[in-house]
Amino acid sequence: MDLTTRYLGLDLKHPIVASASPLTKDLDGILRVVDAGAAAIVMASVYEEDIAREEMAEAALFEMGEECQPEASGYFPSLSYGTPLDARLTVLQRAAERAGVPIIASLNGCTLAGWVDFASKMEQAGAAAIELNFWRVPTDFNESGQEVEALYLTILRAVKARVTIPVSVKLSPFLSAPGNMAKRLAEAGADGLVLFNRFYEPGFNPDSMSIEEDFRFSSSYDLRLPLMWTGLLSGHFSTDFAVSTGVNSGADVIRCMLAGANVTMVTSALLQYGPWHIQTMLEEVRCWMEQKGIESIASVRGRLAARGTPAHQAQFLREEYRSILMTASSQKI
Repeated sequence: MDLTTRYLGLDLKHPIVASASPLTKDLDGILRVVDAGAAAIVMASVYEEDIAREEMAEAALFEMGEECQPEASGYFPSLSYGTPLDARLTVLQRAAERAGVPIIASLNGCTLAGWVDFASKMEQAGAAAIELNFWRVPTDFNESGQEVEALYLTILRAVKARVTIPVSVKLSPFLSAPGNMAKRLAEAGADGLVLFNRFYEPGFNPDSMSIEEDFRFSSSYDLRLPLMWTGLLSGHFSTDFAVSTGVNSGADVIRCMLAGANVTMVTSALLQYGPWHIQTMLEEVRCWMEQKGIESIASVRGRLAARGTPAHQAQFLREEYRSILMTASSQKI
């Protein structure tokens, strides 16, 4: 039974990839997830502002009291101190050397220079590919949607001009025309698209009248939106597709492959049930393939991807929308 797939030019033994999470932040965690069977690892995201904040804090500690007495200038030994980014790059380098599966570096920048510089250093540290994690809320009401999208394209082109390894883009679902944006990203050189980035928004606590920060695991129902867009897009572009948010079971993996995905990105299920849940998901995929008489998972890819003209696809989705609402109205409350 052949579960192999190909993503970002990487040959993978199956389509289940461990996405960026606390499980993939340090070397021990990465190796545990690899031992559990992940086909590839997306390392926990490097956030540019976190690196900058840590570097400023360290600089402040070194400078504290340096002019208080003549001897202070010779207090510290004359050696090169590593930066917080160096520590993350060291984890990446060691994981790339020891894991035995591709390590994809996830980058979440906030300046163009940061995106480009960090991506270059990640390539040098041994990343098999770079995932650009676009998380940005346009809080300036004078900023248009076109300007936001133009910024994404500028970042992608700048990173592609600097590195030679494949670059994927993890997109936000909150775009007015995700299909058009996917088209322009593919034309700008994106080797893969990850649908979608899950935005975590703060809430409000009415008791303390303060901001509430909490985390909720995704469910299989959350898969519907990325599944729909993967099905709409995968048949039109040579770009690879990864589905993220809501992949919790082997059945979910199969759904993603039917839509046209190359791989599935798993986070919540591994945090909830542990890394070895990967084996449960793989066994579910194998059982389904055996029941259907399917020998290769690659032969499943795109079987339910959208066909026909854009007008036909739009009409189909509208009919499905109406049908779901009619089903809901017929249920007893």
